Amino acid sequence: MLDQTGKPNAANLLGDYLRDRRTRLDPAALGLSLTRRRTPGLRREEVAQRANVSATWYTWLEQGRGGAPSAHVLDRIAKALLLTEAEREHLFLIALGRPPEVRYQSTDGITPRLQRVLDALTFSPAYIKTSTWDLVAWNRAAEVVLSPYGDIAPENRNLIRHIFLGGQTRQKMAHWEDNARAVVALFRAEVARAGAAERVQPFVADLCDKSPDFARFWAENDVSQSYGEIAKTVNHPDAGPILLDYSSFSVDGRPDLDLVIYNPATDEDREKVKGLVEGGKAE
Repeated sequence: MLDQTGKPNAANLLGDYLRDRRTRLDPAALGLSLTRRRTPGLRREEVAQRANVSATWYTWLEQGRGGAPSAHVLDRIAKALLLTEAEREHLFLIALGRPPEVRYQSTDGITPRLQRVLDALTFSPAYIKTSTWDLVAWNRAAEVVLSPYGDIAPENRNLIRHIFLGGQTRQKMAHWEDNARAVVALFRAEVARAGAAERVQPFVADLCDKSPDFARFWAENDVSQSYGEIAKTVNHPDAGPILLDYSSFSVDGRPDLDLVIYNPATDEDREKVKGLVEGGKAE
């Protein structure tokens, strides 16, 4: 809605945004008639019907006099307007002053571009994991320094499972108990933030049955937001101790994915990783 100066009305950002998104939709693509349309996009009553709300109430909402909608109704409107995740988040921010609750989405893999990013980190072990700690991609350095992930069945490529049930991982990880406890606290926080707490319940129950250590740490109910800036030591059977600086980054446009990089802490550690990568040893 424009004010008397012809500029957008700051008091009705929600109505302006809804109207703009509505006029961008193609009625024909949605199976709607094109007859007797004087303006582009969908009519208000068509959006209301798609969102299963009153046409009168939706009209008031666009006019800035409908009151604050509920999150549930906003979700229906977002679907009716075919909003992207970024557009849906913006809708919630201007309507309710907060982002929507996270909706967990499973991930099948990554783009070739992301894999090239991993591969460019030639002597820094790196991988990409989901919020439920499923491993979806890794580079050669991770394969030879951390674990031969390619030898693990895809359905078992979960880093939590690997830490607690993988004997070689336990042997390689210095200060295993402190690190494993910290991992469980991170895992608990991340699955809750991703809205996946209910989804992982069978996984947690299975791991509690198979690993007394995991069951003990899980029962502590600790949560943590991040490791922070830390260094980890990998006790490699061929190269000996390798000190690695740990860093974790969210993947832009993919809130379900994290890029984890272990950068050699010293020139000596880098030479050890380089020797493993170029020597082809995976154990």
